[in-house]
Amino acid sequence: MFDTNYIDTYRDFLTNEQRVSANTISSYIRDITQFANHQWSGGKGAFDHVTVEDVQYYINLLQENGRSSATVSRMIASLKAFFRYMKDDGFEGPNPVAEISSITSPKKVPHILSNSEIEVLLDQPDVNDIKGCRDKAMFETLYATGIRVSELISLDITDINLVTGAITCRNGRERTIPIYPTAVRAISHYISYSRPCMAVTGEISLFVNTGGGRMSRQGFWKIMKGYLEKANISEDITPQMLRHSFAAHLLENGADLRSLQKMLGHADIASTQVYARVVNQQLKDVYQKAHPRA
Repeated sequence: MFDTNYIDTYRDFLTNEQRVSANTISSYIRDITQFANHQWSGGKGAFDHVTVEDVQYYINLLQENGRSSATVSRMIASLKAFFRYMKDDGFEGPNPVAEISSITSPKKVPHILSNSEIEVLLDQPDVNDIKGCRDKAMFETLYATGIRVSELISLDITDINLVTGAITCRNGRERTIPIYPTAVRAISHYISYSRPCMAVTGEISLFVNTGGGRMSRQGFWKIMKGYLEKANISEDITPQMLRHSFAAHLLENGADLRSLQKMLGHADIASTQVYARVVNQQLKDVYQKAHPRA
């Protein structure tokens, strides 16, 4: 079997020192393990035997098997991060991915919901119903902060400050994000009205399921799909669209990219700049439609 000691220590490093999100860790370890298994099948059992040619051959193999540019690019990024960690940790072997170039793949333009579409979704839950009150608070929190669903369900009751109107997101890149007053009221109503009826004794998570424990990703998706059906919305609206819309709408109203980067928890501002391109394209579309000489 391929030597997995470095993979195990790398997982511990990402979890305990880098505090990377569980989804990202899973992605990194899966990519590295698949590469390791490929090496093992080829008769190589240690990372110090990996060569540049080995990595390039593996990349070519993935491409020949129809893997997308995004998948191959992610795998290269995973291996680059892994071998950088090993070198920093004292690994004396060569870095076989140092000179490997990333695969350039076209960035998908995020789909942005209009203000009216946002309002339709946010107005669906019945705030006088225990579950509806909770759902309203969750939707408002997502749109108010732009956090991911994984970050939403990881929030604890102590992560919300209703006095200052802010949440502290600790899942992944830790940051504190302000919340608009409507969302504060929705969360406050949920905490005082619904949560005491739903949460089991001692439960610390902010948003709980009908069993009284922490809400799951699957549970949230099921809830959102139910409201989309109720509103007769045929478009495949996802929770990620609320994050995209949060970012684009802030930029439309004057937010700067650096502040938005911090709120979204992006490590690289290039990830944030995609929203500026979306907003600029929308302005061009408006200009083309509205200007009499366009």
